[in-house]
Amino acid sequence: MPTTTAPDDDDAQRCDVLVVGGGINGAGIARELAGRGLTVQLVEQHDLAQHTSSASTKLIHGGLRYLEYYEFGLVRKALAERERLLRSAPHIMGPLSFVMPHDPSMRPAWMIRAGLFLYDHLARREWLPDSRAVALRRHEAGAALQPRFTRGFVYSDGWVDDARLVVLCAVDAAARGARIHTRCTCTQAQRDDQGWTATLAPASGAPFTVRARALVNAAGPWAAHFLDERAHVPHARRLRLVRGSHIVVPRLFEHGHAYLFQNPDRRIIFAIPYQQRFTLIGTTDVEHEGSLDAIQASDDEVRYLCAQASRCFVRAVTPADVVWRYAGVRPLLEDEAGNPAAVTRDYRLVLNTQGGAPLLNVWGGKITTFRVLAQEAADLLGGPLGWRTSRWSDTAVLPGGDLRSLLARSTRPDEDIERFDAELARAHPELPTVMRRRWVRSYGARVSLLLASPLGAEVAPGLHEGELQHLHEAEWARSADDVLWRRCKLGLHYTPAERQRVADWWQRHVGGDAAAAAGR
Repeated sequence: MPTTTAPDDDDAQRCDVLVVGGGINGAGIARELAGRGLTVQLVEQHDLAQHTSSASTKLIHGGLRYLEYYEFGLVRKALAERERLLRSAPHIMGPLSFVMPHDPSMRPAWMIRAGLFLYDHLARREWLPDSRAVALRRHEAGAALQPRFTRGFVYSDGWVDDARLVVLCAVDAAARGARIHTRCTCTQAQRDDQGWTATLAPASGAPFTVRARALVNAAGPWAAHFLDERAHVPHARRLRLVRGSHIVVPRLFEHGHAYLFQNPDRRIIFAIPYQQRFTLIGTTDVEHEGSLDAIQASDDEVRYLCAQASRCFVRAVTPADVVWRYAGVRPLLEDEAGNPAAVTRDYRLVLNTQGGAPLLNVWGGKITTFRVLAQEAADLLGGPLGWRTSRWSDTAVLPGGDLRSLLARSTRPDEDIERFDAELARAHPELPTVMRRRWVRSYGARVSLLLASPLGAEVAPGLHEGELQHLHEAEWARSADDVLWRRCKLGLHYTPAERQRVADWWQRHVGGDAAAAAGR
């Protein structure tokens, strides 16, 4: 069971590593370090994955477009991770085929074929299929497209529930001994020869002190600010803050393929099946200036995404169709690229031991490479900490991802999760179909934890008191928004009145702002 450290708990005041930042990189590093036997504490000023890590395009992918910028090393690294990640958590991620309509006025067909050949062969694949050319007038994905698209290409990548990925990394880290502090700010970090002394201030409760042998700065867009204002460590690295915005509209097509569209400005956008009833469209690349505390998709970005989608789909997309918009700021490495879309998505890990105890700064990164980033971070810290342990996560599964003991035989992860859903339906016919499928896709094998306790009253359609209590006690949910927009995505399906019922229940039983969820 995840725990929160009490200020007067002596054992909780000392650890090997303090990780600042509860996005995908921070949670992944905490998990990797805890799995190697180090004592770890993670501090996040808001909710896990509340910012950039829940504002992605929801993809596990190599980054086909990065080949155009000669990012072969990054693409190879990401491609090598695809199937490994898909196997580790088949309940929150899966394979997805992408249709790329060919527009002769954009990139020539030979260039696309060459890029896809590289994409197929830069890293080993076991079960994701090769790319291929298709005649769109005879392919099921062609009906939704404008008639000028007669040929295209199909290739494979994967989708992921990004916020749940972060939460499950934190759950795994906690199960391996890490302590997770959410809604808690590291207000000060002081360094000496023996370690770091950090002051942590919870949103409720008294500040307390943690003593760590090493510090990891995984604060994402706030990484430079943390060094400047909290740790007072000089640094030369510059981050380029680029906002990526997305829109969600009612479903534009019935099949299960996604689309990659080439735009006249040389950018690309994706259109992805999302939450059964919707289509997710994104993303933009806009330089972000100003506050990091209230990131929003601008009206201009919404109009841009609608216009580009309307260029390609038979059905026009307008701002009035948008049922949800979201945006995140990506902390990209400054590489002097003029076009924000061309800025590298790779990462740099910089170990600083000058002036005292180890400080590891995490600059940049993307969801698909979070696990190898975490491995490299643990390797770098091992030397200064005198802790030599081997990598362990290559074949590890995330919580809920091990279905082998629940199935008569295991095959491909996407097939396993469907068989698990069928087995659960037979064993528990009383579970409503929509709720059961959501549980399977959110919790995987950890559905057993929900079934072990009474469901309780239904607070909103398919959401019961028992699940809300579980999310609070086992997954650090501290507000109705944490549940509706990150843990479960039900906010997209509920009416304002239904969201308000969840917020009211949360305020009565847990505490928090009852107006937050309804007004999202």
